[in-house]
Amino acid sequence: MSISETIRNRRSIGKVKPDAIPHEQIKQILEAGIWAPNHRLTEPWKFFVLEGDGRYKLGDALANVARAEGADEEKAASARTKVDRAPVIIAVAVEPVDNAKVIELEEYGAVFAAIQNMLLEIHELGLGAVWRSGDPCYHAEMNKAFGLSEKGKMLGFIYLGVPERTDQTSKRTPVAEKTEWITTYPETTN
Repeated sequence: MSISETIRNRRSIGKVKPDAIPHEQIKQILEAGIWAPNHRLTEPWKFFVLEGDGRYKLGDALANVARAEGADEEKAASARTKVDRAPVIIAVAVEPVDNAKVIELEEYGAVFAAIQNMLLEIHELGLGAVWRSGDPCYHAEMNKAFGLSEKGKMLGFIYLGVPERTDQTSKRTPVAEKTEWITTYPETTN
């Protein structure tokens, strides 16, 4: 499959089988992530591979976030079980470097690019994944649970597994509706 086909055919797949994923494939996915472009080669990403009972590190963090936001114990327990959706979860964080020459926003962009690389590699391997984020992802309790620095931030969770279905389709707004071509520009006087 060409890279163009992979980009156009990759889909978020939330329903996966409980089958284990070989560590060699997980390493291949992580390797794809580290080849994302990053300004000044800061490599600001940090990956946490959660499988088996290790997924409950995230589950407990989700429950603590729910409690911190006022949820009762039943809702906190429900939040904890979200990790049962996939046999492997890759938590992806940014740890911006402390360097005045580095724009922090670009560090985030690099990690988002790493996540996209990983999702494309997952698709290429015939696996399924969905990138989950949202308010709990960015909560201080999540940083605490994963030992991130004060500047660090969890940016998402890739729920990974063998897809239950592979027939998903999608469509996008035509690129012409999202693009403005600027071919001339009048001279300006100051």
